[in-house]
Amino acid sequence: MARLILASASPRRVELLARLGLVADAVDPADVDETWTPGERPGPHAARLAALKAATVAARHPDAIVLAADTVVAVGRRVLPKAETEAEARTCLALLSGRRHHVFTGVTVVCDGTARHRLSESVVTFKRFDAREIDAYLRTGEWYGKAGGYAIQGYAEAFVRSCAGSWSGIVGLPLFETRALLRSAGLNV
Repeated sequence: MARLILASASPRRVELLARLGLVADAVDPADVDETWTPGERPGPHAARLAALKAATVAARHPDAIVLAADTVVAVGRRVLPKAETEAEARTCLALLSGRRHHVFTGVTVVCDGTARHRLSESVVTFKRFDAREIDAYLRTGEWYGKAGGYAIQGYAEAFVRSCAGSWSGIVGLPLFETRALLRSAGLNV
C-alpha cells in the first residue's frame, strides 16, 4: 500500500481527511508561489495551485499518493487574499457584506506519475455586516491566514444567509471530490 502524503499544513484539511477515515502518513507542505496570474479566473486559479502543490510534493515522494488542495474566495472575477493582517480581513469582510460570493477548491491527487484533478465550487451569501460585527469577528483572530478573511466553520457561520455546494469544500477539502480521487488512485476509502 502506497503512503499517503498531504501536501498541506492546514489542520482543517487534516481534520477533514479524518472524516474519510484516513490519516496521512506524512504532512509535507508544498510552499509554492500562489500569486494570481492577471486574467486568470478564480476556479482555474485554485485548480492550478492544487496541481502545482501536488506536483511539487510528488517530486519529493515519487512512490506515494500525494493529495493537495487550494481554496480561493472570489467576488466576481476578483480573488480575495488569504488575510494576513487585520486591515486585509476588514477589507474582505466589508466586500463580502450582504453579498454572494464563490468559493473554489481545487483538489489534485498524484499517484504513479498520474495526476487526477477535481474542482469544487460553492456559493455563500453573508448577511450585511455592521461595524460592530466586523470588529467582534476580527477580535476572534480566526480570520488569520484564511481565504477571504473568514473561517466558515467558526464564528463566521452565524453570518451565513445561504450556502450552496460543498460545505467541506468551503472549509478547504471537498470530501466528495477527494474521496473519488483517492479511490481512483487505488486507495481504499
